[in-house]
Amino acid sequence: MIRLTKVELRRLIARRLTAVGLLGLFLITILLLVATYFEARPLSATEQLQARQQYEMAHKDWVDHAAENLKLCEADWAKQPDPKPKLEEMCTYPEPRPEDFGKPPTIFAEIMPELLQGSSYFLAFAAFLIGASFFGAEFSSGAIGNWLTFEPRRLRVYGSKLLAAATGFVPIAAVVLASILLGTYVIVTRLGDSSSTTGKVWGDLTAIGGRAVLTTALAAALGCIVGLLLRHTAAAIGVVMAYLVLAEGVFAAFLEKAQPWLIKLNFDAFVRHDAQYYVTECKTGADGSYLCDYVQKTLSFEHGAWYLAIFTVVLVLLGGWVFHRRDVN
Repeated sequence: MIRLTKVELRRLIARRLTAVGLLGLFLITILLLVATYFEARPLSATEQLQARQQYEMAHKDWVDHAAENLKLCEADWAKQPDPKPKLEEMCTYPEPRPEDFGKPPTIFAEIMPELLQGSSYFLAFAAFLIGASFFGAEFSSGAIGNWLTFEPRRLRVYGSKLLAAATGFVPIAAVVLASILLGTYVIVTRLGDSSSTTGKVWGDLTAIGGRAVLTTALAAALGCIVGLLLRHTAAAIGVVMAYLVLAEGVFAAFLEKAQPWLIKLNFDAFVRHDAQYYVTECKTGADGSYLCDYVQKTLSFEHGAWYLAIFTVVLVLLGGWVFHRRDVN
């Protein structure tokens, strides 16, 4: 099994699509770092002067009209029907601060989790695409039949291909995520604020990156399985795109309470260690009015982990059964 996996790894590395995919990942990584650089750049001297002038104007207006604004607000508050909000909550106008004007500094601990999560998406997509082509192209070309004449034990061939695809993407994902993490830290340290990056923050970011590496490996293996089931790379990509548009887009919008059973939200819950989503909850008030509100809910890390684990095991078993029983020609 180990020898077969090594052979499959060499075949995976030698494929043209793998080289193109790695080049694409490299370019996306560079673009992310360039975008982070432009986002973290402080304002120019002219823009800082304009922000200072806007602050001074807002602060002068706040001082000059504080008593007048308070009097008008109290009059409006008195006219409101019960139950009314507290006076101090409704009629409190906070003093403008200089930091409220202009561009706030980029904080490494705040932007990095989102960057890692976004990176996990394109890594998983690239791994799925290359994995689907790795297995699906062998059916299109008929190479799988030739390979089975040398190694007729189909489950060993099946397992070696999945293992090669999964393990092959582990170092790739690790290098990409480490480059984004360290590159962003260097950029933000020079142009923004990284002072809040404690040991706990580094631990959390490392954990997110580790889980993103794992999901990339799973995506590569699942791509192989879908390529096997559909026997064509384009068909595998079409199925994924149809799922994203119909299930994650249309279906999730109409049936909000079904969101915990969709792949993307469970993917997010696993990578980020919990994920938030919103559902609309409506009720009839005491006066007969019908009120709706958006309620934030949390999908736990455990739910996401079990969901992805069961989903992967089911597809692996299905793919193994099909490959073992179905004619390869």
